[in-house]
This record gives sequence, C-alpha cells and structure tokens, in this order.
Amino acid sequence: MKCSLFPASLFCIFLCSNTVFAQPVLETGGQKMPDEWTDKDTHHKVVRLTRNGGSNMSFYFHNNPFVGNKMVYYSSNANAAKTDQKLESYDAALSRNKQLWLLDLDSKKMEQLTFQASPMNGEIVNNKSGDVYYQIKDSVWCVNALTKTNRLVYVFPKNFQAGITTVNADNTLLAGVWNEDKEKELFKEHPNKSDYFNVIYEARLPRTLFTVNIKTGELKKIFTDSAWLNHVQFSSTDPSLLMFCHEGPWHKVDRIWTININTKEKRLMHKRTMNMEIAGHEWFEPDGKRIWFDLQQPRSTKFFVAGTDVKTGDEKKYELTRDEWSIHYNISPDEKFFCGDGGNDTQVAKAKDGMWIYFFKPEGDHFASTRLVNMKHHNYHLEPNVHFSPDGKWIIFRANFEGIENVYAAEIAEHK
Repeated sequence: MKCSLFPASLFCIFLCSNTVFAQPVLETGGQKMPDEWTDKDTHHKVVRLTRNGGSNMSFYFHNNPFVGNKMVYYSSNANAAKTDQKLESYDAALSRNKQLWLLDLDSKKMEQLTFQASPMNGEIVNNKSGDVYYQIKDSVWCVNALTKTNRLVYVFPKNFQAGITTVNADNTLLAGVWNEDKEKELFKEHPNKSDYFNVIYEARLPRTLFTVNIKTGELKKIFTDSAWLNHVQFSSTDPSLLMFCHEGPWHKVDRIWTININTKEKRLMHKRTMNMEIAGHEWFEPDGKRIWFDLQQPRSTKFFVAGTDVKTGDEKKYELTRDEWSIHYNISPDEKFFCGDGGNDTQVAKAKDGMWIYFFKPEGDHFASTRLVNMKHHNYHLEPNVHFSPDGKWIIFRANFEGIENVYAAEIAEHK
C-alpha cells in the first residue's frame, strides 16, 4: 500500500498556524504585555495570571495564598477608583474597593469572593478548609473559597483593639499582636518606614501576642513585652507553635523567636554572632521543621539563606552573591528548591545587577541561580513577594512593569 504524501496545503496551514501562535519573545515590561510571552533575556515563559483589570496584588511572601490549585488574591477596580470623587486620593480609592478574589491556576478563571463596602486587611488562608480570614476595623470575617459562604467570626472589645495576622494548622485559632494607642499615634506621625522604624523601636512600648478561638470567640493574651513584636506566624504543621519577631533595625535585635502558646516556652531561633549581623524575613517551611530567613554576616557583605531546626536548633545556610540577594525568599512545596525576588541598588545589598526573579538550587554550601524574569521595568517600591505554585513548576509574583499592579507566573523550565 502506498503512503500518501503530506499535502502541501495542509503543511502550509500547519506552518502558518505555528507561526501565528508562536510564543512572542519580548522584553518584559515598559509596555503593555500580552497574556503570555517569553522573556527575551532569560528565555523563560511569563504569564499574567490576573486579567480582570484594575490593581491586582498577590499575598506577602510568608502568607499561604493557595487552596488546592486555586490562589486567593486582592483586586481593586481602578476605573471605580478613578471616578470616586469622595476620597482623598487614588490610592485611598483602591484601598476602599479592594476585594478578595479567587483564581484557578489551570483555567485562569477568576471569581470575586468578597463584596464589602469598607477597607479590609488580612492575608490568612487555611488551605485545608478553604477558609479565608480578613478584618474590617474591629471585626474579623471569614469567606470560604470553596462554598463562597461569608460569616462574621469575632469582634474585638473596645479595650483591646488589635489585628489578626495568622491562623493555626488545624484551623482552630487566630493570632496577632495588640499595641497601645500611643504607638498607633507614632505611626500616624511618622508614616514612612525610614522614619518610623527607629522611632517605634526606641519607644519600647508594650505589645501583646494573643489568640482568638475561632469557634468560641475566647480571647487569650499569650505574651507581653516592651520589644516591638511583629511578623506573627503560626507553624505550618504544629497548631500550638507561634513564631514572632523582635522588630527594629535588624543589626540591633536578635529577631526570630517562637513561643508555645500552651506552655509559654519561648526560644530564640538565631543568635547574632558578630557586629552588624542581620537576620530576618523569616518563614516556616511546609513541613514546619525549619524556619528559614535572610542572613547577612555582616550586613551587606556576605549573603546567605539560612534555616534553623525548630526542635534541635541545628542551623544550615546557603551562600549567595550580592546580585542574587533578594528582598524575600521562599521554598518549594517539596522543600528542594528556593526562589527570590531580587532587588534594586537602593536595597541593603546595593546590587548592581539584582533586578531579577530567581530560581535557586542548593549545591553544597551555596545556591546555583537561574534568572527567570528581567525586572528592570519594575518599581521595587512594590516588593514582588515570590511564591512557588502548588505544583512547584512556576514562581508567582506581583509586579508593576506594565504600569499597574498585576500577578504573574514565571515558568521554571526554560521555554523552547
């Protein structure tokens, strides 16, 4: 039997179709980008995940945004903000109409989860139940990403106005930190971080760690200190282990601590060993066994990502170059790889070529790095705050290189 030749007309259609639908190779940013493209400098695929217009923001690096293969994020309708004449500024308008949304990472389908009229805060997701917690003034709310039901969880008493920041592993407790009115006034008087960072640290006003029982509404005060308590995070696996930091100029503080909320036992996770050493931007790995953090020995000289075993205190660290240093790091779901969001030359590393989204592979005592996205058109006033996707194949981050904030994903595998 004769084999028929591939028809020339079909070959032409096949060739033309591949030409039409080929992945565009483009410089990232400085222009309106298509939904998907290949970064011309790194040869890695980049996808805009948020396509509903307005300003879209993914979560802070240590706040888990995922429920299965769906991602919770904030979206503000820019057009509504621009036409709102009652507010003082465009930024205020964006804050006012900011709502929680849900994105299916496979289909890119987006759903609005909240329809609140007042400004809200909170990036708190329990990935097992799908509960998403947020706060409006003195009231804590919960919307479920799976059922879409919305309910009031707790209202703070007038004599204890505070904010929640985390939920524990078994979804029974919320936690946060209370600060007194005098400290709130200091923040209002010194709105810029460059101003308030030392002011709040030097004030040494009392702060209190607390928990709220989600079912009963019971408020418990866990620990009070004159240190600036901040970055409160529950362990990813141990419902009774809470991490917090002593905030302030990093070279002046032994920053990273844990407390058992039942026994009240406190432990320092990293003790500084030299003048001007800094450690911070800490987070729990997925199995809860280690706390990882940015370590510099000393500041702006030698750069590491370090991790401390929460039970034994055993510490390991991986060295990076100055240009590879990142504002925030994160670890893959299988705990084999890391990522970073880079930084510009105004950051602590003073990097000359550090504006990249990075993928890191541990090799011995250091990281081997791969650049995924050129961020030269991104204004680092907005920190990208990297996350691995649940399948570990993408790095998700936020950026403004198109002129407005959106959430993007960079493929780890090089795009052919």
